[in-house]
Amino acid sequence: MDARPAKPKGPQPAPPAGEAAPQPLVGDTTKRDRLLASLTLTAAVGLIVAIPFALREGAEFFLPVTAALVIAIALVPLLEWFERRGVPSRLAAGLCVLIFLMIAIFAIASIVMPAIDWVALVPERLPKVKSALEPVLDLYKALDKFVGKILSQVVITPQTTRTVRIETPNSISGLLTSSAPHLLIQLFFSLLVIFFFLAGWTAMRKQTIVSRGSFEGALTTARVIQQVVDATSTYLGTITVINVTLGGLTALILWQLGMDSPLMWGGIVAVLNYIPYLGPIASGMLLFFGGLMVFPDAWAALLPPAIFISLHLVEANFITPMIVGKRLTISPLAILISLSFWSWVWGTTGALLAVPLLIIVKTIFSAAGTPDIAGFLFEDGTLTHVGEHEDDDDGLAAVRADRAG
Repeated sequence: MDARPAKPKGPQPAPPAGEAAPQPLVGDTTKRDRLLASLTLTAAVGLIVAIPFALREGAEFFLPVTAALVIAIALVPLLEWFERRGVPSRLAAGLCVLIFLMIAIFAIASIVMPAIDWVALVPERLPKVKSALEPVLDLYKALDKFVGKILSQVVITPQTTRTVRIETPNSISGLLTSSAPHLLIQLFFSLLVIFFFLAGWTAMRKQTIVSRGSFEGALTTARVIQQVVDATSTYLGTITVINVTLGGLTALILWQLGMDSPLMWGGIVAVLNYIPYLGPIASGMLLFFGGLMVFPDAWAALLPPAIFISLHLVEANFITPMIVGKRLTISPLAILISLSFWSWVWGTTGALLAVPLLIIVKTIFSAAGTPDIAGFLFEDGTLTHVGEHEDDDDGLAAVRADRAG
C-alpha cells in the first residue's frame, strides 16, 4: 500500500495575504539547467565530429572559399589603406586582387616552370644519384645481408615468389593538362570571393556593428572584428616577409655553390616554410635530393640542406620570435593539432592554412568564451571568458565611427 499522501485535485487556493508563494526546489532547477547544458554539449560534440567529414567531402567548395576568405582578411589593411586615400571600395578591392594575383603569378612562374624541367631530368640523372648514394647503398646491403643471415639461423621461412608490377607514372604535362581546367575554375572562383568580400567589407562591418542591440554588444563585435583582422594580417604579413627573406638568402647561397635553378629552390623553401615543423623537413629532403642530382657525392649533396637548416634554426629561434613577439604566441601543441587536422582534411593546402585558421578561431574564442569542460563536469560553468581587452580603445573608436557614419 502506498503511504504517500495523495495530491489534491482541482485548483489550489491562493496563499493567504502576506505569505510568499511556494518556490520551486533549487535542486530541480539545477538539474534542469545541467540537463539542458548536457544536451547542448552532446549536440556540440556531434556537430564537431561531423564537421571534418563534411569538409573533406565538400573540399571542392569549402577549400577555395576558406582559402579566399583567409587571403581576403589578410588584405583588409591594404584595402583600408587605399580607402583612406579616397579610393572607392570596388576599385580598392580590384587593386588588392591585382596585387595578390601578380605576386601569385610570379611565385608560380619562379617555382613551377623550373620544377617541370627538374622533373624531366630525373630519369636522366638517376644513375648519377645512384652513384652518389652507392656507399650508403652498399652499407645498407651489407647490413641487410647480415640481418638476413642471423634471421635465417633462428627462423626458417618458406621461400615465396613475389611479382613486382611497375606502373608507368603519368607525365607532368599530362597531369597539368587534365587538372588545369579544374584548377583555373577554382582560382577564378577564389578571386571572385576575395574581390566581393573586400568590396563589401566596409559596409558589411558597419552593418554588423550598428545592428547590435546594445552598445556593449557593438563594442564586443567591433573588438572581435578588429582583432581577427589584425592578428591574421600581422601573422601572414610578417611570416611572408620572413619566408621571402629566408628563401632569398637560400637562393643566393645555392647560386654561390653552383646549384641549378637557385630561384626555384628559394621559392620552394619560402612556400614550405609556411607549414610549421613539417615544411622545413620537406625542404631539407628536397634540397638533399636536388644536391644528389648536381654534386658528385653524397657528402657534397648534404651541403645545401645543411645550409638551409642552419638558416632556418636562426630564423625560427631568434628572428621570428623577436619580430612577431608575444602577441601571436600560440601553443606548439595547438599548432601540431591544427596542422594534423587540416592536413588530414585538405592535404597540403590545409597544412598551409592551418596556422591562420588557428589564429582566427583562437581570436574569436578569446572574445566569445571557450567551452569550460572542467567547469561543466565539476561545477556549473560552460564558458570561460578569457577575452583580450587590450584593443578596447580600437573597438570603441570603430563603434563610434560606424555609428556616426
